[in-house]
Amino acid sequence: MKYLIVIERTATGYSAYSPDLPGCIATGSSREATEREMRDAIAFHLDGLKAEGAAIPEPSSSSSYIDVPA
Repeated sequence: MKYLIVIERTATGYSAYSPDLPGCIATGSSREATEREMRDAIAFHLDGLKAEGAAIPEPSSSSSYIDVPA
């Protein structure tokens, strides 16, 4: 499954979350490290849901960029 992740720059590095998986977050010192950490966090999150017998959320978020005059 492919889940959208949102990566944001912070004062000390980067943080990420997935809108489809509330509470699933990760941080890292670089964008690449944050993506790796988020991949592991999603796998861990899904394993936890499975262990609890909970439904695995289907990916439903999307993103796009728009141009606006500034």
